[in-house]
Amino acid sequence: MASADRQHAAAMMTARSPLSTMFLLHIALEAPLAIQGLFAPQALPFLEANNTTLVMIKLYAALSAASCITALLVFALPEYLPGKRAFAAGLTVYHTIVAGTLFGAPRFVPKTFGTLMESIRLTPENTWALLHAVLGLGFAVWWQGTLPYAQAAKNLTAGMMAAPAKK
Repeated sequence: MASADRQHAAAMMTARSPLSTMFLLHIALEAPLAIQGLFAPQALPFLEANNTTLVMIKLYAALSAASCITALLVFALPEYLPGKRAFAAGLTVYHTIVAGTLFGAPRFVPKTFGTLMESIRLTPENTWALLHAVLGLGFAVWWQGTLPYAQAAKNLTAGMMAAPAKK
């Protein structure tokens, strides 16, 4: 591997992509529900919440809080690390499934944005679904946008392995 190629690959490995803000956007969307779900699930504006529902909300909130903590931890990591990439792939699947589930769900939030918004089907559930869909797409864009970082890391390590040993 040429010296210029090594320098370019090394620069790519230390560079950070602005697309990593997706991890912070995940926290912004998930943290409010996670916090309220853990500490006061009965105060969430959901229809027909019984004891079983409240336990399930707390369990979901615990998983959501864990994903927020993990997102905060991986945000600062280099883009090429397999753990960060695997977590992003998992969040892509999560947000896509949640978006589809919420788009197909019956009304369960007894709040409204007004009659005009209701007439164009802009309900709290659909808004929440749309935000999850945007994050699912955003993580897919992050994945594609950071492939050069992963490729540079692969090339650099392959170049180091192929370089002859100096005596």
